[in-house]
Amino acid sequence: HMTDLIHTEKDLVTSLKDYIKAEESKLEQIKKWADKLDKLTTTATNDPEGFLGHPVNAFKLMKRLNTEWSELENLVLKDMSDGFISNMTIQRQYFPNDEDQTGAARALLRLQDTYNLDTDTISRGNLPGVKHKTFLTAEDCFELGKIAYTEADYYHTELWMEQALKQLDDGEISSAIDKVSVLDYLSYAVYQQGNLDKAMMLTKRLLELDPEHQRANGNLKYFEYIMSKEKEANESVSKTDNQSEKEISTQKKGPLKDYLPERQKYEMLCRGEGLKMTPRRQRKLFCRYYDGNRNPRYILGPVKQEDEWDKPRIVRFIEIISDEEIETVKELAKPRLSRATVHDPQTGKLTTAHYRVSKSAWLSGYENPIVARINARIQDLTGLDVSTAEELQVANYGVGGQYEPHFDFGRLSTCCLLQMSDVAAGGATVFPEVGASVWPRKSILVLHFSENKVETPVNGFVFHQGTAVFWYNLFPSGEGDYSTRHAACPVLVGNKWDVTIYKCAFLFSVSNKWIHERGQEFRRPCSLSELD
Repeated sequence: HMTDLIHTEKDLVTSLKDYIKAEESKLEQIKKWADKLDKLTTTATNDPEGFLGHPVNAFKLMKRLNTEWSELENLVLKDMSDGFISNMTIQRQYFPNDEDQTGAARALLRLQDTYNLDTDTISRGNLPGVKHKTFLTAEDCFELGKIAYTEADYYHTELWMEQALKQLDDGEISSAIDKVSVLDYLSYAVYQQGNLDKAMMLTKRLLELDPEHQRANGNLKYFEYIMSKEKEANESVSKTDNQSEKEISTQKKGPLKDYLPERQKYEMLCRGEGLKMTPRRQRKLFCRYYDGNRNPRYILGPVKQEDEWDKPRIVRFIEIISDEEIETVKELAKPRLSRATVHDPQTGKLTTAHYRVSKSAWLSGYENPIVARINARIQDLTGLDVSTAEELQVANYGVGGQYEPHFDFGRLSTCCLLQMSDVAAGGATVFPEVGASVWPRKSILVLHFSENKVETPVNGFVFHQGTAVFWYNLFPSGEGDYSTRHAACPVLVGNKWDVTIYKCAFLFSVSNKWIHERGQEFRRPCSLSELD
């Protein structure tokens, strides 16, 4: 009947309105996204390095480009915009991938451990010296926990899943995750660390939210079975043994053990909790004007020099390099930056390593007069011949980048590290053997020396903005000074550019100059003692 058609048309109009409402809702979502990103990118582009100096900003940038922009693309594809998709296709080649997002997450976990930060502090963005405070959402915390979980790092999984759960419990609204998902990961991570009681409590809470959760029901039965077996075993042993076994079963493992025996000392130095020099030793540290041992360029205009440490002797030169020179070196290096490598003693080849996280590039003196000028300045200040040195190395360590404790004698010799940016927190060069911490100002230039093919480091030379920190890694005899074992701590807040003439890099962005021992026979002759 015709009346049925009327009802049919009414249904069509209702469906049409639902479609319009859905389209309007979609456009409203896109508009909110655009408004939020417009404000964020405006802030970021006004001060890119300062913005990315906050490790949370760097992580969230990776997460947005790798995950959230793809979700927006799927939303837009419901009613395709040719212009948007075309631009998306072009720009996608520059997007980070899963590995990049995972790397950014690992960097946050590294900073958390090195600087003893709790998850709530990081989530709220309460880091020292931050310019662009940023919060982590419950979804962000969940993502960090998942990445730790995939690497069987249940300690960090527990920390970040608990933070995600806390934020959800506090009323944060998330459309991407729920408490059930968080509790699923959290209960298993807790179980893997031996805390069976807590794992059962979390599993029961999960089942209160989702009684039909298949894995949780299976886990609960398994946990109850394990506990019953433990109870039976405990009844057959003494009370003392029972207590000891229970303590072992509920022990929290903490961060994963690693290969670095001095990890605790290194991280304490990075936090500024290292050895405090006695007043008697401090009185022996001075400031002076230095003329490069009567170098003609510095007789009438000597440079300022400060003592940083006594043994090994570490000094800092003040006002050594200009901002214009720094910017030139950075611009020359940026197109060439690639992941830094280390020498593998087993294969003899260069390879990447987790204890050295950075990107680097090499600059020759003939490429630009400023590079040649820096090389000449290093030679004048140190009195060492740079004709046998390696090229200037510029390195950028990015968020959480580091170079763990290492010697620069062996394959490398003297390093000159030019640090080309200020940092608000972290980023020290530390010497675990003696408890020294040398803090960055703006630029650092590090010098190292090597012996021909052996390339044994002799000196360390670091420039901070207009400053340079210098030390010898070798005795004049060519023997290594083991007290110069050093490391580059990860930058907590800020960005760091360093220049080095050698074959290693430090945290942040670095320029390094490695000067070989060969060629210094008459400039730094050895004495009759191998320890001189």
